Amino acid sequence: MKISEASRASGVSVRSLRFYEDRGLIVPGRYSNGYRDYCRSTLDRVHLIRSLLESGLPVRLIRELLPHLTDASDVSPELLCAEFLAEVRLYRDRLNDRIAALDTQRSALDAFLDGTP
Repeated sequence: MKISEASRASGVSVRSLRFYEDRGLIVPGRYSNGYRDYCRSTLDRVHLIRSLLESGLPVRLIRELLPHLTDASDVSPELLCAEFLAEVRLYRDRLNDRIAALDTQRSALDAFLDGTP
């Protein structure tokens, strides 16, 4: 499918698809006229990229991780270097900190709302 169709099917903007390609995260095929050709597996990869970006991982780490995510199985720690895993753990810990802060804010808002008439 062409880029506009892939954008609609994936819910990701055309600009984002081009960005992912520029950063080496996806490699769509090409028609003879030069138009991009997105297959189902590329769209599946786009969804995975979005999920990883939403988790807070930077593109640099996602690019390192993607070759190890060829299917739905877990990533084997032996395949990834200790430095990479340490960075992923750091992002996970930051995410946990943000969740805790948001939970505290929500509790404060709940307390405020419970105390209002």
